[in-house]
Amino acid sequence: MEQGTNNKEFFTNWESQVKKGLLAYIIMLFLENKKYYGYELINDIKKSINLEIAEGTIYPLLNRLKSDGLINSEWFQMETGIPRKYYELTNEGLSILQKMKDSWFDLNFAVKKLIHLNEKT
Repeated sequence: MEQGTNNKEFFTNWESQVKKGLLAYIIMLFLENKKYYGYELINDIKKSINLEIAEGTIYPLLNRLKSDGLINSEWFQMETGIPRKYYELTNEGLSILQKMKDSWFDLNFAVKKLIHLNEKT
């Protein structure tokens, strides 16, 4: 296998892992001020930040966040069509989200600082 192919594969895998690692944070940011049902959440994330999310990825994550006590879900019967399950942050979820924001800010600052230092050398 060529070196360039390995590098492309490395980058693709790295990028995928970063997105997977941030997805819970992204979902919680969206749920901070609004209740969402799953399909609506996927579409708003795609539109807002141009991030493709598969239904097979988001629903297990929503279930994990619920199991962890960070979100609640509730079924609502619609006037027409099938019922929808809406998700919202719990008080614990709001508290954890604030910690995640602080951590993200610190990490982002550190990485930017490192990039800046490396650009000077």
